[in-house]
Amino acid sequence: MTADARPRPTTTSAPGPDADPLAQAVTGTDLTGVTGADVTGADVTGVVGSSARRAARRELVALVAADLISNLGSRISVIAIPWLVLTTTGSPAKMGIVAAAEFLPYMLSSSLATPWADRFGVRRTSIAVDAASAVVIAVVALAPWLGFGALVALVAVAGGLRGIGDRVKHVMFRPAAQRAGVELIRLTSAYDGLLRGVTLFGTVIGGLLIDWVGVTRAIWIDAGTFALCALLVGVLVRPPARDTPVAPREGYFQALRTGFGYLRTDRVLLTMLVVVSALNMFAAANTAVWVPLWVRDELGDPAGFGLVLGVFGGGALLGNLVFTMFGPRLPRTLVFAVGAALSGAPRLLVLALTDHLVVVLVVTFLSGIGIAAINPLLGATLYERVPDELQTRVLGISGSLAFVGLPVGALLGGWSVAALGLRPALLVMAVVCAVLTLLPLVAGPLRVGRPTPRPATTPG
Repeated sequence: MTADARPRPTTTSAPGPDADPLAQAVTGTDLTGVTGADVTGADVTGVVGSSARRAARRELVALVAADLISNLGSRISVIAIPWLVLTTTGSPAKMGIVAAAEFLPYMLSSSLATPWADRFGVRRTSIAVDAASAVVIAVVALAPWLGFGALVALVAVAGGLRGIGDRVKHVMFRPAAQRAGVELIRLTSAYDGLLRGVTLFGTVIGGLLIDWVGVTRAIWIDAGTFALCALLVGVLVRPPARDTPVAPREGYFQALRTGFGYLRTDRVLLTMLVVVSALNMFAAANTAVWVPLWVRDELGDPAGFGLVLGVFGGGALLGNLVFTMFGPRLPRTLVFAVGAALSGAPRLLVLALTDHLVVVLVVTFLSGIGIAAINPLLGATLYERVPDELQTRVLGISGSLAFVGLPVGALLGGWSVAALGLRPALLVMAVVCAVLTLLPLVAGPLRVGRPTPRPATTPG
């Protein structure tokens, strides 16, 4: 079976020796539909008409707003649910169990539920899972009367629903942006910046809501955000049938094999996912173990922990703003490589080599700026390379592969310090991080000057 059933134009000349592989990756993309009209008939109704374009942009805004509102509610629950567990059980161990119970189903459903989403339709799936999430999260607030076992089960269901819900919304971004005439790289960079802002705001407001209205009502507010999200998509997001790709009619396991098969043949995407997963792994270890231990040993003040994380977030927000404005004109491979180099190993190396907070904050801020380009470039490459009919399953699998580094990183951080001590562990892991994040970009398919063919087929 061919991976992309649509005909694609062939280029008339080979890429030059200085070509950007990520730029090459999109030269063969079928761009019909970007303007919403056949470009050979551009004189017909003035390229579909400005009213259609404005309507498409309103739909894109509604879709992004729904996703951000959902994420805002999730940030509130990240604070509220552990607090609920702590106040009702008094057990830190049970807090960890609940966190794992949500994350594992989230990661699994992101990829394993995608064949069902293709069959049911991504828009209907988005509405259904958000509505179901609203009900499940509302019941989570009743945990003190239901018992701990019921809470774990409900949180696991909520995590699974949120995993597939996040993926299908992201699949809808591409056709909505194309109808609105918005560059995909601008969409992904602006969305990443907004998401980071929502994450910071949601974490703060989550704590305040617990103080203002109590933990039960804070969780109910989270449930309300999911209900609002379902309402926004159901009322305001109505893509035309011609923009709804028809996935291949396959059995469940064959559909998964098709998604994995496509990704296996696309070495560009695989390389980017390896780098992102490695960055996530070391970021998780840094946040969960290395930074708190460094703050305890060198500062003795837990406020320093929040300051380091806040500075990193501030750098990421500034980087997103800059990349949104100038990203489309920059060489993608170079920006991705520089971002990976800045956001990974330097954050670890500075903790190992200095005890000065100002130096750590400066390097952390620069690392935040570097990370800002990574997610937008990966998102744009996924949208531009993956065939329409495989978007749901490939984006889902890619999300799971990118996230798999998070739990591994938390374990790696604790093990490395227990085995080596903090500073030796940071030095060793800085070298490992540099190798894992930079070697694929120096010697792999993203190396500038190396031609990057598009994947042609997937196993049937």
